[in-house]
Amino acid sequence: MNLIILKAEELDAAGRTVLAGERARHIHKVLKAEPGKRLRIGLLNGAFGMGTVEAVDAGKVVLSCELEPEPPPEPQVDLVLAMPRPKVLKRLWAQLAALGVGRIVLLRADKVERYYFDSHVLDPDFYNKLLIEGLQQARCTHLPQVMIRPLFKPFVEDELEAMFSSHRKLLADPSGEKGLAALLMPKADGRVVLAIGPEGGWTPYELDMFGARGFELFGMGRRILRTDTAAIGLLAMLSMEQA
Repeated sequence: MNLIILKAEELDAAGRTVLAGERARHIHKVLKAEPGKRLRIGLLNGAFGMGTVEAVDAGKVVLSCELEPEPPPEPQVDLVLAMPRPKVLKRLWAQLAALGVGRIVLLRADKVERYYFDSHVLDPDFYNKLLIEGLQQARCTHLPQVMIRPLFKPFVEDELEAMFSSHRKLLADPSGEKGLAALLMPKADGRVVLAIGPEGGWTPYELDMFGARGFELFGMGRRILRTDTAAIGLLAMLSMEQA
């Protein structure tokens, strides 16, 4: 936990907060903080700052918080992801937040089982906890916006273009001949949306639907990668390009 994430409603008018549970245990047991110690904090979807420990014991921690005047820039990468197997998505949530994704659209593709969308991993109470863990690890404050779209055609026809109208649009699939690095020369500026298909790949129909809306096709070489490996690798590449 490299950043203590706070919600606005946890701060009183004087900028104090009383933490309990996992955050308090981490401050007490791992950081071994004593009164007077200053800790990195971040307001969820807001600014960074510093929190000064006023009191600490095994059950709670009192912080006096000072926030910077402006929040950090919003993430520049959004993700359209064919819904992975629930156990894979469970592993991915924290990583997607840590890598700086602004919006995550989970989409049903032809090669995605319908029952995946019945999983508890799509419960906001479940995934928000994991997303915040990723933010705390990476020292980020912007919580990704998650959208669930269990129907491919209505989303692509009715929402996709308006949702990402000003984005550079990238489409990952094993059939792509160009690599991502070639598409990003010269250096990518501005917002980017990345679409990653299921482990069986997008169908020709799905590729055509994306292509008709300005998505540029690229591949990752001859190796067929799992969804989580492809997502983490590609997002890391985009992050480095935009640094």
